Amino acid sequence: MAENKKVLIAEDSSVIQNLTKKILMMQNYSIHSAKNGEQVLKALEKESFDIILMDINMPKMDGMECTRAIRALDDEQKSSIPIIAITGNAKNYTNEEFKEAGINEYLQKPLNFDQLVETVKKLTN
Repeated sequence: MAENKKVLIAEDSSVIQNLTKKILMMQNYSIHSAKNGEQVLKALEKESFDIILMDINMPKMDGMECTRAIRALDDEQKSSIPIIAITGNAKNYTNEEFKEAGINEYLQKPLNFDQLVETVKKLTN
């Protein structure tokens, strides 16, 4: 069960963030959210998460840059958190670029919520 698994949703769209939050809360995940990469890094300073859903196109610091910053953290537990990229522009990046940045999986927008839940479960078990 997803009980006590903490998910950080990094997404600047309130609509997508709220829908994702509701879907994952129904699966008993504990949800935290951020609107940009800077907020993600601040949240990681304060607490740990089991997985991060990372929008690629965010203001201030995009998802690719934020993922690289997380992978460079000194805290081994935090630097190895599974990260799922969420993007409407997957064609702008190759699988190789996602891998090089440290992204574990990516999901295309519009989100398929069954696929989202399945991917989150797979990476948090």
